[in-house]
Amino acid sequence: MSALRDRLDEYLSVRRSLGFKLVEEARLLSQFVAHLEEHQVLTVTTEIALEWSMLSPSRSRSQGSKRLGMVRGFAKHLLALDPATQVPPAQLLPNQPHRAIPFIYSDLDIQRLQEEARKIRTPLRAGTYVTLIGLLATTGMRVGEVIRLDRKDVDMKNGVLTVRDSKFGKSREVPLHESTVQALRTYARRRARLCPHPKSPAFLVSTPGTRLIYKNVQHVYIMLTRRAGLTPRSPSCRPRIHDLRHTFAVRTVLEWYRASLDVETRLPLLSTYLGHSAPASTYWYLSATPELMALASQRLEQASGGAS
Repeated sequence: MSALRDRLDEYLSVRRSLGFKLVEEARLLSQFVAHLEEHQVLTVTTEIALEWSMLSPSRSRSQGSKRLGMVRGFAKHLLALDPATQVPPAQLLPNQPHRAIPFIYSDLDIQRLQEEARKIRTPLRAGTYVTLIGLLATTGMRVGEVIRLDRKDVDMKNGVLTVRDSKFGKSREVPLHESTVQALRTYARRRARLCPHPKSPAFLVSTPGTRLIYKNVQHVYIMLTRRAGLTPRSPSCRPRIHDLRHTFAVRTVLEWYRASLDVETRLPLLSTYLGHSAPASTYWYLSATPELMALASQRLEQASGGAS
């Protein structure tokens, strides 16, 4: 077995430990490695990756782009082991717009966002946005789910939120940490004092007492990210409000790894908690996080006894 084939087995094992099935990817990357072996190539280069990608039976640009994307992921893994590896540029063989790369927030990033929200001049509006950001960061809920929460959906006695008729028509209960419950109580007291007769049953309200509007929330959030000094990490990795949900998912799995828990069996639980229709949506949240991939690789190495 060649060294490249060994590296491919390692790469697939790491990604499978995160829940990916990789049936087609394993088949095609195995063909790619066979192509390299046939040409006696020991290192992945952009030239040979592009050559192999265009060997797609359909000869279509979309298939070539798909094959090259698979090679790109494998090459990134190889680069850590062999500095001579070339990772094909993302703009090579573009097929369609790619999903944005998740902006994973640090604790300091979230703290800065809430600090800027506290500076909003209108007291109720400031409290609403501090609470909104905190809820998104600590529960991983969708923005629309938080906006749609009614007061009856917030059970502070038992520390549970009820998310009703969310995406895909599903409802679920979201347990809360005690610190989150305390923050919600603080906000509820402020809302009762500043807006004793709200015009909406919503838990989070605007200054006039109406339910928040998604477009307005987006506008305010963009303003807060700028004031907090959060800048794009790349053209496709910008601080978006939805990435608070991505951050929650990644942090949860990182904590599981650090606690030496069985991550693979817990991923379906996280998927249910987040309200995903299928685990594949949860797995995508985790695939673009280098720290998570590194921990998965480390766990795999420990399981195999460090054998190479």
